[in-house]
Amino acid sequence: MAEISESAVRKVLETIIDPATGRSVAALGMVGGIATRGGHVAITLDVDPSRGPALEPLRQACEQAVRAMPGVLSATAVMTSERPAQPPPPAPGGRHGHSHAPGGKTTGGGGRIEVPGVKHIIAVASGKGGVGKSTTAVNLALGLAANGISTGLLDADIYGPSMPRMLDVKEKPESIDGKQLKPIERYGIKTMSIGYIVAEDTPMIWRGPMVSSALEQMLRDVQWGDLDVLVVDMPPGTGDAQLTLAQRVALAGAVIVSTPQDIALVDARKGLNMFRKVAVPVLGIVENMSYFLCPKCGERAEIFGHGGAHEEADKLGVPFLGEIPLHLDIRTTSDSGHPIVVSKPESAHAQVYKNIAGRVWKQLSANQRGPRAAPRIVVQ
Repeated sequence: MAEISESAVRKVLETIIDPATGRSVAALGMVGGIATRGGHVAITLDVDPSRGPALEPLRQACEQAVRAMPGVLSATAVMTSERPAQPPPPAPGGRHGHSHAPGGKTTGGGGRIEVPGVKHIIAVASGKGGVGKSTTAVNLALGLAANGISTGLLDADIYGPSMPRMLDVKEKPESIDGKQLKPIERYGIKTMSIGYIVAEDTPMIWRGPMVSSALEQMLRDVQWGDLDVLVVDMPPGTGDAQLTLAQRVALAGAVIVSTPQDIALVDARKGLNMFRKVAVPVLGIVENMSYFLCPKCGERAEIFGHGGAHEEADKLGVPFLGEIPLHLDIRTTSDSGHPIVVSKPESAHAQVYKNIAGRVWKQLSANQRGPRAAPRIVVQ
């Protein structure tokens, strides 16, 4: 299938007329960016913030027109606007009443993202990269499935997707109706990743709104079906993807992954506090690479220190979910596309992940009180 060109998308957008001005969104300079990948199109529309809510029909018209183009599998348009430099007026009670993203940008596109059929959506996050978050997310999802819980896994790390390699996925997702994608099933779980669509060596040079748009699309335009839990493997840090998920999705909770090192714990604390500020329950902390276990002699060495994450969890008043060793088997099974929970299900390491999954599910079951309203993100 030929790649959809940016110029072809722009030509279609020239037919979408703004009723207030009688001019097309292209002529008005609203089209801020266009990205196309494997039949999937993402568009940003730069709009006057005072007209934001009134322009929702225009945004939908752009989305529908592009979606009707030959070869387009799905299309998402997201509105962005520059905020004035001065702070917004305070709401009653002294808090700022405007919801916006960092850097003076505010994103729009239809309010909360609904994912029908999914009971719980949880984020697996870390304050910094290199702590084994994706390995933890994959084995957590597989651990939930091993406990009889219907599970999905969304790779939200747009810039560095790990799922294609860790789950040995080489095929591309299909679309039945031309609007939604079918998730790829592997080891009993439903999965989706931008890496299934884009080649592994293709850099994703996208600005924040495009990242948010791609994440929204993978949540909203994928046929997840009925799931007990959808695990979202977040990119490291506290940027656009995290804010989009926290603001637009009714998250049931977040799992924070850290190593025992002080520097990793400082960053993990930032991630934890971000979720707390947007009223997302923190389900607990996982200490990854907790100790090194020699695969030959079984000797244990605490090369990164030990117990730091447990102490941090106690200090912050959140559950400690468990410690995972730095072991060759965990690394090689992940790199080969056969994670340890499915390739060596009876191993001690697989059991650790299953136990963590059991603790997470116990909390989700206890906390179930109906859908949580999406919080408003306040930048002060």
